[in-house]
Amino acid sequence: MSDIPDIKNVPSSRPLPLPASSALRKLGRELALARRKRGLSTSDMAARLFVSRDTLWRLERGDPAIAIGTLATATFILQLHDRLADLAAPATDALALSLDEKRLPQRIRRGRP
Repeated sequence: MSDIPDIKNVPSSRPLPLPASSALRKLGRELALARRKRGLSTSDMAARLFVSRDTLWRLERGDPAIAIGTLATATFILQLHDRLADLAAPATDALALSLDEKRLPQRIRRGRP
């Protein structure tokens, strides 16, 4: 017997947590809205992304299998790339800021001269 798993029993993709899946769908809807507000058709946007219209539609539906490079290029075309760059900025990471505050010492003692 081989230790290699049967390819038919291997899931094709890992399921995303529901909040992550919802966030991707929201991001896709908002990218589609930004594209339409800029007057870009799906054909024009797909051509500028160097992808098919089907891939663009998948991006706009929040498909998690879309390459992050495609997402980054879409944000660049729509002039939203600065927001993508700040996605995990330490200054706006509420959880990290809260954890930093909890790690502060309760008292600070002065050393003896």
